Formats: sequence, C-alpha cells, structure tokens
Amino acid sequence: MRMSQPALTLAAAVSVLALSVTGCSGDSEAAQGTTVRFGYISDYNGASLLAIADQQGLWKKAGLSPQYKTFTNGPLQIQALGAGDLDFGYIGPGAMWLPASGKAKVVAVNTLAYADRVIAQPGIGSVKDLKDKKVGVPEGTSGDMVLNLALQKAGMSEKDIQKVPMDPSTVVSAFVSGQIDAAGLWYPLIDTIKERKPALKELASTKEFPGQAFPTAFVAGNGTKPALTSKVVAVLQKANDWRSAHPDEAIDAAAGLLDVDRSKVAADAANVQTMSTADLVAKTKDGTVDGWLKGLGDFFVRTGQLKSSPAPDTYYRGDLYTKAYAK
Repeated sequence: MRMSQPALTLAAAVSVLALSVTGCSGDSEAAQGTTVRFGYISDYNGASLLAIADQQGLWKKAGLSPQYKTFTNGPLQIQALGAGDLDFGYIGPGAMWLPASGKAKVVAVNTLAYADRVIAQPGIGSVKDLKDKKVGVPEGTSGDMVLNLALQKAGMSEKDIQKVPMDPSTVVSAFVSGQIDAAGLWYPLIDTIKERKPALKELASTKEFPGQAFPTAFVAGNGTKPALTSKVVAVLQKANDWRSAHPDEAIDAAAGLLDVDRSKVAADAANVQTMSTADLVAKTKDGTVDGWLKGLGDFFVRTGQLKSSPAPDTYYRGDLYTKAYAK
C-alpha cells in the first residue's frame, strides 16, 4: 500500500534519490532557519500538496522556503529523518510501523490510499498459486503490506513463498524481465510495468480489505522543532483544503511538479480518497484516526514488524494538528 525534480518520468520515478529545490528565497532565509527540507514520493499522494503549496504561494506566506528531495519509498525517508538530512517526509501505510516504533512522528494524515496490489506473471491465477514462487517486494513498504494481507487471507505466510527483497526500481525491471513470478507493489509503478507486461494479473488489492484503513501521512523527525512543525502543518492543511475544493486542478498541479502526463496522474489519483482538513480534524478528535493507526499497528504485530501495537497518541501528533487548524 499505493511515493519533483525536472524531467521526471514515471520510469525515472523509481530512482533512489534526486534532489530538486523549489521556492527558495535565498541564503538569507536559510540562515534564519526558515528552510524546510521535505522528502516525498513521486506520485499523486506524495506530490499533490507540495505542488499546491508552491502554486498557491503558501510556503512564502508562511515565511518558509522548501527544499524537496524525492525518494522511492517511506522507509528511506525515515532513515533520512533519523540522520538529520530531512525535516519532514511522506510515507504510505506500509511504512507506518516505523513511526509506531519511535523512528518519527506523524504530524498530518494525508489521504486514504488503495493503490497497492499483488501482481503476477500471466498464467498465475491466485495468491495460492504463489506457493514456492519468487515474489519481489520492497521490504517495509505498502507493497510488503499488501503481500502479507493477501497471504494471510489465503491462509498462507511468507514461509510459503520465496520472498525476494528489492528496491522498487529493481522490482519493476525484475518483473518485466521475468526474473520474478510476482510482486507486491503500487500504482503508478504498476502502470510502468503494464506498458511492457499488459497481460499481468492482479491477484490482490488493498481495496479487498474494507475493514482495514490505509492512511498516508506526513512525518517529522523526532528532533524537528515544534514551532517549525506547526507552521508546516498549517501549510499542509491549507493545501489540503485547496485540493479538496479543486480536485481536477490538484491533478494538474501534481502533474506539473512531477513532469508527467496528466492522464497518468489522474489514474493514480483514482486510487486515493482525499478528505477536507475539517474532516480530518473531526476524525482526529473522535478517535477515528487513532482507530486507523491502531488497526495498522495490530497488523504489523502479526507480521512481526512490531513487538506490540502502541497507542497512536505516542506517535501521532493529533494535538498539534488540531491546534494548527484552530489558528
């Protein structure tokens, strides 16, 4: 489960790191500590709010100057946050076990995502058919998450398959070349594979688990200053409300930042449920967001990624999120 720089294509979106600086106001602002180092994944979920914040001048209004860095998945951003190389990042639901284990703080819920799939080569008809097959997956990501969900639903475990840990770009190339039988991955990378393997089979989807929510989120490093976090969250909230009110224009903005065809971004956005900031604040206050996170925490206990499922308020700054909206 469903992650910029100039001349970015979807094929290039799987490169591990590529730096792009946007909205910079010069060395004087950086010296004053207003520069925000922000990681994201090159898809609609990861890019749309940042693109809107640029387009609508929200960073400038907040006295902030963003520096964007592209990553292929959430765990790499958590590592960068821990190393002090980023202030904020974006993660999908499959990486939520990392803030739950204390590696970062969730500062804003972004969307509910349903872009993750288990895909297989033609001729493989079901998850049960994956027994003893080679399955490529980026470990600790939403691709890993959907694979485990599918295996559990089929009464299987990772012991029943040959799990091959790979970074997302390697999963793409290995599937296309036939080196692996199946993969746990997400759109829009699956669209990249379909261009070469149109007959691939989708064996499982996060859409098949209505009792489980899959929130994407923005995260901050444990050492990121609260005052800066409050400013950034306020910018994200304003961008989020603009996205909710202007869904078509939000796709245009994301396509512009990513420098990819609009139709591909629109297809990616079709796997996303957006919510207004007022709705997210209400869901934070009434415990809905905690329920989403607790459900993921319980799942990660079953997969062995967490020893126990922590209380969401130990890593979700819902108090800060609601206060930022009140301002």
